[in-house]
This record gives sequence, structure tokens and C-alpha cells, in this order.
Amino acid sequence: MVKAGIYGASGYTGQELLRILLRHPDVEVAAVTSRRFKGLPVSDVYPCFEGLTEKKFMDSSPDEVASVCDVIFSALPHGVAMDFVPQLLKSGKKVIDLSADFRLRELSVYEKCYRSHSSPQLLEEAVYGIPELYREKIKSAQLIANPGCYPTSIILGLAPLLKSGLADTSSIIADSKSGVSGAGREPKIGSLFCEVDEGFKAYGVLVHRHTPEIEQELSFLAGTGMKITFVPHLLPVNRGILSTIYAGMKKDTSASELLDIYNDFYKNEAFVKVLKSGFYPNISSVKGTNNCQIGIAADPDMKRIVIVSAIDNLVKGAAGQAVQNMNLMLGLEEGAGLKNIALFP
Repeated sequence: MVKAGIYGASGYTGQELLRILLRHPDVEVAAVTSRRFKGLPVSDVYPCFEGLTEKKFMDSSPDEVASVCDVIFSALPHGVAMDFVPQLLKSGKKVIDLSADFRLRELSVYEKCYRSHSSPQLLEEAVYGIPELYREKIKSAQLIANPGCYPTSIILGLAPLLKSGLADTSSIIADSKSGVSGAGREPKIGSLFCEVDEGFKAYGVLVHRHTPEIEQELSFLAGTGMKITFVPHLLPVNRGILSTIYAGMKKDTSASELLDIYNDFYKNEAFVKVLKSGFYPNISSVKGTNNCQIGIAADPDMKRIVIVSAIDNLVKGAAGQAVQNMNLMLGLEEGAGLKNIALFP
């Protein structure tokens, strides 16, 4: 059995990792850390784990966690993970970091969006963890930079289109909506029930920290530098991201032609579902799963393509994709622990 640890396990992403790993056929959870809840049983903090694990939260050093684990998930906040990940790597163990600290290849871009970086030497070593695009690199990686939730929905939605060369790369707009769990478990006014219930608002308009990450990966796919207009919104739901992406056509293209391109691109991908013509994703159809659903429309008269992409922000947008990466890194079956049917309704 693979022994896994979760460093910073008390947030929503950490508990989602634990939920998946406890049912993984090849994994034993060996360590879960939290400074705030040190010594408390996991089930006291998250009653959903009552009877499923007797683990208690530890406040342990990276060396102590590494000593009992084969692979470590870092679910620490942005700007904090960079101080702990190098110590985990020095132990010779594989690390999957779910913060933004190793996603951006350019140091200056990271420091503009976040803070000064204490471990810039690892930026080139880290592999960006979208298995559908970087599977072979992930298999041999020591450090995975697990992608952000918004970027995952947008990159998967656009990858086949950009690789086909049919899109006007100067015209792309991504209009994304997320559930409140994307803001994390720390109490914030903007995510309180009374602030969110019956509301729907845009935030981070044209200045969201995920924009450079999205542009970095889209530029690689397109083979040219790209800028996009990205506007996120907050939905009054717990989970899910729905991204509606607009792109101009370089030449007349029908929806059926695009469907053929997308179906061919993702034909061997278990977790990307391209919907048939006239059908579009609903976040309720991916809730609790590692799936990304994609719908496609095209208007030759307006020379416009519309891609709709849906994921669960805590699963394919975070913990599920991290476990998918772990499976690849360790030579396990890629879908192990991840073959859930959506929780509907």
C-alpha cells in the first residue's frame, strides 16, 4: 500500500483529499496535519468521517511527515507552501502541491500576483499537473504543481480548439462561475451565508490571480503568446465551476466539425466528457466527480465559437486532479479512487 500524507489537511481541499484517499484501493492515509486542530480527531472537525478514520490532526515537521509517507499532498495556502515543499522534496518523496506557488514558470509573474518567492529554483522543476495534457511528464515528476480550479475548466475547454488553429486567439473571453467552497474554509465576509444566498456577483474583474496561469498554458497550446479576458463570478452554491468561453473563428466552422475535433482530442480520456450536439454541461452533473463536461456551439454567421465547460472545483479542480496525478506518478491505475457518479440532485 502507498502511504500518503496531507500537509494542511483541515481546509475544504484537504478534507476532499481525505474523502478520496480513504476509498482509494492502493492508499493508506499515514498523516494529516493542521496547526489549528492539532490533536483533534479528524471526525471532530469533519463529522462526515465518523467511523471511517481514527486519524488525528498532527502539527508535525515536514521531515516527520515524510518519514511515514511515500507521497505528500501539500494543501497549504498560496505563499506558505513554498517554504515547506523544498523540505518535503529533500526527503526524496514525491510531492503534489495544490497551491499556486509552483504553477507559474516566470518568477516575476508569480511575484507580481502573489508575493516574493522563497524557492524559485523549483519553478522549472515543477510539472503542471493537467494529466490530459502533460501525462508523460507527470509520470516521471518529483513535484507536481496542481492547477487552479478556474484554469482547469478553461484550459480543458479550450485545448482542442487552440491545437486545431481554428480560433482567433486575440478574441477569447472566459466568463466563469464558481461555488463558494472555492473561497476556502477561512471565515470571510464575502463568503458568509447572508452575503452569498440569493446573490450572484462578479469579482476580481480583469485582475484575478488565475489569469496569468490561464494565459501561460493557453499560450503553450496555441504556440503563441496569448491574452484573454477573464471574469469570475460567485454562485450561491457549494460546489462547481461553469466556464462559458467565447472565441472568434479564423474560418467558417460548424458545430459538428468542432465536435469531431473535441471527440478525437479527448477520445482516450476517462474524465473528459464531450457532450453531443445541442447539450451543455450543468454543474450538478459533475458534482462529486473528477469529470469535466464540455459542450460546444458555433455560429458561422457571427464567426463565433462558444465552449461551455463544467467541473467540481474541489475534485477535478483540486483534490481529484491531485489524486489523478499521484496515480500517474506512482504507476497506479490512473482512475483509481476517482470513478464516482455525480451526486444528483
